Amino acid sequence: MCPCGLWCLWDCLMLWFGSRTLTTINAQKEIGKSLGQAYRGWVCSRKVRLRIVVWRGGRDDLRSSGMTTAATPLSERSAWKALAQHAAAIKDVHLRTMFAEDPARGERFTAEAAGIFLDYSKNRVTGETLKLLVSLAEESGLKGRIEAMFTGEKINITENRAVLHVALRAPKGESIFVDGVDQVPPVHVVLDKMSDFADRVRSGEWKGFTGKKIKNVVNIGIGGSDLGPVMAYEALKHYSQRDLTFRFVSNVDGTDFAEAVEDLSADETLFLVASKTFTTLETMTNAHSAREWALASLKDDAAIAKHFVAISTNAKEVSKFGIDTANMFEFWDWVGGRYSMDSAIGLSTMVAIGPDAFREMLAGFHAMDVHFRTTPFAENLPVLMGLLTVWYTDFFDAQTMAVLPYEQYLKRFPAYLQQLTMESNGKHVTLTGEHVATETGPIYWGEPGTNGQHSFYQLIHQGTRLIPCDFIGFYKTLNPLGRHHDMLMANVFAQAEALAFGKTAEEVKAEGVPEALVPHKVFEGNRPSNVILADKLTPKVLGTLIALYEHAVFTQGIIWSIDSFDQWGVELGKVLATRILGELEGTGELKHDTSTNRLIEKYRANK
Repeated sequence: MCPCGLWCLWDCLMLWFGSRTLTTINAQKEIGKSLGQAYRGWVCSRKVRLRIVVWRGGRDDLRSSGMTTAATPLSERSAWKALAQHAAAIKDVHLRTMFAEDPARGERFTAEAAGIFLDYSKNRVTGETLKLLVSLAEESGLKGRIEAMFTGEKINITENRAVLHVALRAPKGESIFVDGVDQVPPVHVVLDKMSDFADRVRSGEWKGFTGKKIKNVVNIGIGGSDLGPVMAYEALKHYSQRDLTFRFVSNVDGTDFAEAVEDLSADETLFLVASKTFTTLETMTNAHSAREWALASLKDDAAIAKHFVAISTNAKEVSKFGIDTANMFEFWDWVGGRYSMDSAIGLSTMVAIGPDAFREMLAGFHAMDVHFRTTPFAENLPVLMGLLTVWYTDFFDAQTMAVLPYEQYLKRFPAYLQQLTMESNGKHVTLTGEHVATETGPIYWGEPGTNGQHSFYQLIHQGTRLIPCDFIGFYKTLNPLGRHHDMLMANVFAQAEALAFGKTAEEVKAEGVPEALVPHKVFEGNRPSNVILADKLTPKVLGTLIALYEHAVFTQGIIWSIDSFDQWGVELGKVLATRILGELEGTGELKHDTSTNRLIEKYRANK
């Protein structure tokens, strides 16, 4: 008999009644070698509470749901084998040679759609490479998976959910059904409700508890409920209402909240609390601190309804907190956090830039959605970018990708992409639960403009690691100031050129450089990059740019046969932290490893 008694029986009953669906159980160990195997044993669930899922239906269900690529492992696909042979043949071919032999590649290896121009000619690819990459996408069933997403199939298989961030920007009149229900009309109901609220705050019609106009808006969230809103606010600050101050709180470190409200007045401050369940530990810890801070000044629980609104689906907890549920903005379980900034999670963005500009941003998202869904792969911007990432990750052992926006307003864009890309594709098992046979999601990072040039570009140019780069620039600046913008853009083009072609020892010697210094001044080149250009940074262009990367991530996930829309990797640490929190506040016996025990003991003794 299991020592935890009926708990394991309950777990297994939950599994049984979840036949042919996804079932969440508490388990101590990995169950089976793939998600296609049903659990057939008794497992003690009381020692380590690790949330995992079991797809009880098995491989037949994967195939019936359209996940046919699982049937052919990536390394066994014919296009993959051809790419491996091709990569070996061109691996040492320099970009200097590629351009010398094909001068027109700078014109041919470009694509343009939805206001975005992509020059991918400075990548280590040939026409044959691109042909083989497109063949890989076709053999991997990318077209069918795109349609599955856009038509509401439950392609997030470990959570048995549709993936419908594309519905958030679908125009009125379009239909996307999940379980027989059209999801587009409810989206627009929420959008209209957001618009009304944003207009009231921006106009001053919404008053605080003392009758004062709201001057400060503080968004409280974490992960996608923070990174998207912060990035969008910074990116679109030029369009924001400047008599409103916006702050963002995410870190459970009390300093984050304390500094955010340091110079604010409670009677002029509105908090937007973003938590789907309204139970997210970090978010609700900060929300309760905000509640206490507000009440310390306003002195009346009734004030909460005037100074807090919720982005959530848990009306009971929202009401319990003191928020009027009429001021609760809904979103859906088919929206992943990292894909949610154009949902109600973007309420702070809408308040900042206004409903019309927010809808322009949605139009930009939608324009790229349409392009991704309808354009042949060889001309499809997200597909090309996704395939190039697979090319470098799996055939050139590239560990990281640098995103380098030459636009100060996009200073938080690389951080936003870190979650979008790494939480999506940082996976080590395939859709069938087998360990992947190739590398998957690379590390994304970056900094804006010329700042990075005086920081980490040294390593990109002359280091030993291959780091493909995305340079993002604009034809026009939002803040014309002398020669500034021409100087900025000159650096975009110069850096891409320098990375590609470098500088040979002969060229260095020709400049009269002393022989001893020549090796130090050689640039090997052959460092790949994309250059992405648009007219200027507008709400619409921002939406298009984000959707470009969303769909590139999707493309990668389909090639690698992984689930890009779950995030089980964030769970174990959170579970252990909850346990350790109680131990930090108590004096009981510790049962961790010796290192963790010692760290807890040292903290207890010194806090």
